[in-house]
Amino acid sequence: MAFVHGVLLAFGLILPLGVQNVFIFNQGAVQPRFVRALPAVLTAALCDMLLILAAVLGVSLLILTVSWIKTVLVLAGILFLLYMGLVTWRTPAAAAPAGTEGDPAQPEGDGAGSAAVMGPRRQMLFAASVSLFNPHAILDTIGVIGTSSLRYAGADKVLFAAAAIGVSLVWFLFLAGAGRLAGRLHSPLRLYLNKASALIMWGSALYLGWSFS
Repeated sequence: MAFVHGVLLAFGLILPLGVQNVFIFNQGAVQPRFVRALPAVLTAALCDMLLILAAVLGVSLLILTVSWIKTVLVLAGILFLLYMGLVTWRTPAAAAPAGTEGDPAQPEGDGAGSAAVMGPRRQMLFAASVSLFNPHAILDTIGVIGTSSLRYAGADKVLFAAAAIGVSLVWFLFLAGAGRLAGRLHSPLRLYLNKASALIMWGSALYLGWSFS
């Protein structure tokens, strides 16, 4: 029962379209091979695992009682979302190498055109940022998963946490796979996906600033 409860709660939290989901989907779309999106997938899943464990163990609740930590998280999240939205908006559709399974690795570079096709280190940095610099995700984790875990103890609590962590990993793998399929579409549609993703990120930044003002 604890395992099923953890699965349902995790799906309820992770399914809504958000910045983290958009980033993983885009990396699946723009990387020349699915395996090259795995750094983003695994980093996002690892960050979710840390947040879930912190919520279940009660650590995150203690951290967020310090007001300046919440302020730093909000400001960092807003700045990062604005920057990521700008990079995504300026990325041309040609930067997504659809259907090029045999293509060599592309350099990371600093320009907007190469920014979408990130190497492993940049993927990990961006994935960690959109996962950890998101106060709403942290508060949702504490408010839903953390409080729901209070009804369990011992092995049941372990099963509950393991189910939530497992759902996170499976979901991100699915998103990257869906992005990979979308990356095979013609360039104009990929360009529209980039623009829509950028608007979601900017909207999330505005909502984040408004809700914590």
